[in-house]
Amino acid sequence: MSGKVFVIGVGMTKFEKPGSRESFDYPDMALEAGTKALEDAGVGYDRIQQAYAGYCYGDSCAGHRAVYGLGLTGVPVFNVNSNCSTGSSALFLAAQAIRGGMAECTLALGFEKMQTGSLASTYEDREQPMMRHMLAMAELREIAFPPAPWMFGAAGLEHNERYGSTSEHFAKIAEKNHRHSVNNPYAQFQDEYTLQDVKDAKMVYAEADLTRLMCSPTSDGSGAAILASERFVEDNGLGDQAVEIVGQSLVTDLPSTFEDKSLISLVGAPMSKEAAGRVYEQAGLTPDDVDVIELHDCFAPNELLTYEALGLAAEGEGHKLVDDNDTTYGGRWVVNPSGGLISKGHPLGATGLAQCAELTWQLRGTADKRQVQSAALKSGVALQHNIGLGGSVVVTAYRPANR
Repeated sequence: MSGKVFVIGVGMTKFEKPGSRESFDYPDMALEAGTKALEDAGVGYDRIQQAYAGYCYGDSCAGHRAVYGLGLTGVPVFNVNSNCSTGSSALFLAAQAIRGGMAECTLALGFEKMQTGSLASTYEDREQPMMRHMLAMAELREIAFPPAPWMFGAAGLEHNERYGSTSEHFAKIAEKNHRHSVNNPYAQFQDEYTLQDVKDAKMVYAEADLTRLMCSPTSDGSGAAILASERFVEDNGLGDQAVEIVGQSLVTDLPSTFEDKSLISLVGAPMSKEAAGRVYEQAGLTPDDVDVIELHDCFAPNELLTYEALGLAAEGEGHKLVDDNDTTYGGRWVVNPSGGLISKGHPLGATGLAQCAELTWQLRGTADKRQVQSAALKSGVALQHNIGLGGSVVVTAYRPANR
């Protein structure tokens, strides 16, 4: 067995404003996304040997209930919960089972049924998982609420103060991603905004000039991917549609997260840099080899920080990519052709698998009006970045199997 892992089928629901779609409970979402992925792969659920189901807001064994709509075959079902990196963590585990020879065909499924408004904790009678990070950040920047936009906005402010970027760069990133989403039928928002519209939107974190249109919304939705071994792909004649995972790394918080005394480090930049470096080494690639990227733009400042963590720009120079239009169509890379989390939406458990779906379509050349032409070539390379504070990051590199 080679240890190679391939994506052979993907599927997702349209991401929706919470509660806007009638009778759209998590089992329904999972059934829709999972069925699409199985149909795309051309296999039945009875071929799945392990299932990894990711979600953040739900009771124990919600993952079991989610996959039971696809079939009752007795296979192991694992529930995954890792904040915003939940979907890609499920993907990592599903790939690891194949890579380690424990399965030939696995399912990674992510879903979320969210409440409207800002994210809130579920339990108030115990230590919050993010408390250590937040207290460390509060020592560096006065705390503000809601916490999530404050954390990433404050990290953006640190970049402004250290390196000369401005809130205008964050607004330009948001404008780009909203513009990209116009051509994505799965996106929660498909509206194009001017730069001034973005800047004039409702203020969320005033100190960083962070407006609502620079922030990802809460969303309902699901995504799924079917993964397979090289032998499974060959035996079932799936080479023409298969996309190989040529590098993948999951990294959790490092000593530098807290030792750097940096807001940028506290929102995960060192994790992202470490994971990206491992993936480039595994795949024998450099950032210059990449054509299309889906990265975790939960808030516009994090997209800029991630440019540097992924090696697209040197430390302190991410904003130069924005000035040079290097992360949109016609630039060096197309980043978040789906619209990213900011415009596509962010149902936490589903986000990483929606990124996988988008990049699979890009490498197959089936992304319609969103298509990045260089990604559809034989040499096409796609990169995925999904981060969850508290914390972990998953970076994955993909290439077409038979082209």
